[in-house]
Amino acid sequence: MQGFFIGIHTLVSVLLIIVILMQASQGGGLSGTFGSTATSAIMGGRGAATFLSKMTAWLAGIFMVLALLISFMSAPTQIDQESLLKKQAETVAPGADLSLPLGTEELNIEN
Repeated sequence: MQGFFIGIHTLVSVLLIIVILMQASQGGGLSGTFGSTATSAIMGGRGAATFLSKMTAWLAGIFMVLALLISFMSAPTQIDQESLLKKQAETVAPGADLSLPLGTEELNIEN
């Protein structure tokens, strides 16, 4: 199921990139490359910009919802609340023999 949502998320990402690049900016954008005259004839000059703006908003909203959904699906189901130091301290029993390992008693270093 998570793979399906990741696939949809990828598709929405690519569509969002394309829609953003098609919008006319200060330099004209890529909207002129893909036949802005045909788009203007169908939707009108202002209609294309409004449609692309609405499409960008919808795709951005879908992108964010899918990102949150995938994040919640991939989160660990059980969170361990204990710290690593506490776990390590519990492995050494209180009052355990913490003497030096064998072989180190013979080392007699005198100053």
